[in-house]
Amino acid sequence: MNTNTIDGQQKAAILAEALPYIRSFADKTVVIKYGGNAMTDPDLKEGFARDVVLLKLVGINPVVVHGGGPQINELLARVGKQGEFIQGMRVTDSETMDIVEMVLGGLVNKEIVSLINKHGGRAVGLTGKDGGMIKASKMFLKGTSDEEQLDIGQVGEVADINPELVALLDSADFIPVIAPVGVGENGEAYNINADLVAGKLAETLKAEKLVLMTNTPGVLDKSGKLLTGLTPQKIDDLVADGTLSGGMLPKISSALDAARAGVPSVHIIDGRVKHALLLEILTDVGVGTMIRAK
Repeated sequence: MNTNTIDGQQKAAILAEALPYIRSFADKTVVIKYGGNAMTDPDLKEGFARDVVLLKLVGINPVVVHGGGPQINELLARVGKQGEFIQGMRVTDSETMDIVEMVLGGLVNKEIVSLINKHGGRAVGLTGKDGGMIKASKMFLKGTSDEEQLDIGQVGEVADINPELVALLDSADFIPVIAPVGVGENGEAYNINADLVAGKLAETLKAEKLVLMTNTPGVLDKSGKLLTGLTPQKIDDLVADGTLSGGMLPKISSALDAARAGVPSVHIIDGRVKHALLLEILTDVGVGTMIRAK
């Protein structure tokens, strides 16, 4: 048996392995938070776009929510501003909010849409302001005491999501690509953490799976070992002892809330791995941390 035959058989075996997953997820919604290196490395960007198109073509309904932290930081630096974070959240004054909207709703969103369309998909770019899809309220962070509240500017939390626009696009075989900018009661824009938007959207759409892409293998303990099957109690312990901090906090909070709200499968995966999305959804290979409600 020659090498080409062996390689062909291996590829066929991989395709066969995907069949039960394709059947299981057929016509189901998968919400994907796209971020980290997968958004900045050219090869990973192309691979992500192809993977999303493949998911759509085999009958799964992907909905993409993206971040854009590095790109925002780059533009802030150009105008002489320094990005500031508190508890993993970007402090957002009015000038920073203008830049956030330009980067997320313009540059980043349109690049993702273009890449998906280039590979045969039909992507449509949106922000939460379109059609009043994501209603936002001002977020305050807890200070050092229970009474203290930290004002971090035009940073919002999701008050409500109207799923009609996303459902309409799905029904017409479009792929929604959503920038996490919400709208307040008076029409003001709010910068919302993309992990939080993805989690709430997964809940609202009754998604079959929520996948959060990041720059680590998943949730790691203090010795660097990958943790999976995390429960609320275990997560509380990891936060209390400082294992989980910074940018991982909103990810964990979003994942846990979605699991508690009934999203059957919630995963934090390593977006630096080629085809991480396909590995997580269509194979037996796990590439991250699973979050359980109990």
